[in-house]
Amino acid sequence: MFGPVKTEVLVVGAGPVGLLAALQLADEGIDVEVIDEQWRPAGHSYALALHAASLRLLERVGLVDELLERGRKLSTMTLFEEADARAALRLGLPETPYPFVLALPQSELESLLAARLERKGVRVRWNHRLASLDSAADATVARVDRLTKESTGYGVAHTDWVIDATKEFRAAFVVGADGHRSMVRRALGATFEEAGPSQVFAVFECAAGGSHPDQPRLVLHGSTVNVLWPIEEGRGRWSLERSSSMAEADDRFKSRLTTQMGERYFPYLGEETLRTMLIDRASWFGPLRDLGWSIEIRFERRLSSLAGRDRIWLAGDALHTTAPVGMQSMNAGLREASLLASCITRIRRGGGGRSLLEEYGRERLQEWRFLLGAAGGLKAQPTTAPFIARNAARLLPCLPGTGDELHGLAAQLRLRAES
Repeated sequence: MFGPVKTEVLVVGAGPVGLLAALQLADEGIDVEVIDEQWRPAGHSYALALHAASLRLLERVGLVDELLERGRKLSTMTLFEEADARAALRLGLPETPYPFVLALPQSELESLLAARLERKGVRVRWNHRLASLDSAADATVARVDRLTKESTGYGVAHTDWVIDATKEFRAAFVVGADGHRSMVRRALGATFEEAGPSQVFAVFECAAGGSHPDQPRLVLHGSTVNVLWPIEEGRGRWSLERSSSMAEADDRFKSRLTTQMGERYFPYLGEETLRTMLIDRASWFGPLRDLGWSIEIRFERRLSSLAGRDRIWLAGDALHTTAPVGMQSMNAGLREASLLASCITRIRRGGGGRSLLEEYGRERLQEWRFLLGAAGGLKAQPTTAPFIARNAARLLPCLPGTGDELHGLAAQLRLRAES
């Protein structure tokens, strides 16, 4: 083991949430280290929409202009019941520079955050996996394994990741932004209980079809929730919900091909399966053309029993996971990253005590109990359209907003948000 690396903050996880926390800390002059178990940034990624509130946060770290140049502004979302359009939502925050949602792959956001962070003198330590966390009198002590590839076998090589060395990091604070399999959460001893049934989606990119290809479309079809997000010009990404019985019935017909996202591989769904689903769910879309990558992926709805304690705090998917349609988990995670960075900065400068972090924890758990439907929810009013009233609970995780932005979207549908 090498000598200890001393830092004010250790960020575990180099996705958008961890990178934003690190960048905001670095901007404030806080010494920060970032580690990630992966050997490179993700290629394909699910998240692709930045809410208006997230754009305001990214403006503060000087990235919003580059993001706007790379992304696609989406100002309206149409809600469908089966094949019939039922409502239209104005997206974004009115009377701000961002009256829209920005369609942009997560990988683009990560590359910009990492590049800006590197210009601040902070480089992500890829291939570094957290092994343990322990408390000391004045710091949290992290044991971190540096990984390397090792090839074995004769004739047919087999490659594994093995531990090359172990480092010790001593940090005043640890930010756990290491995703749904979070080692930081496990080190806290927190549980990650289900807050609702998981959902399986067929996710794929193809040529845009139908009228108004520049609008996101939310389709409630039977018991399923489906969404089309426009991406670059002329293309869109569909997420079509599949029941467990559908997935199991198709198992024997699935291709053996897989699609890689990060270090994980997912079943590749064949074109005929996707074409059949599209005809059933969105006949108005037209024929499936120019199919790109496709996967079947299960999304769970979970919430950590703790947001953190003492010197160790969680953000993003380490704290919560949810249905993917409204892109709430990543966008809320960006806000959590910013809040954590602000709290830690104030504490390090003597402008506040640990109560700042305790308040962060209480408020985040309360917010996510609401977003996951465990406390309160969206309630119909006398003027609410029948279709909206019937589906209020289903719409909660589908609206592309959190906090005030979500409340504004709900109000357009004549729904009241109750915590």
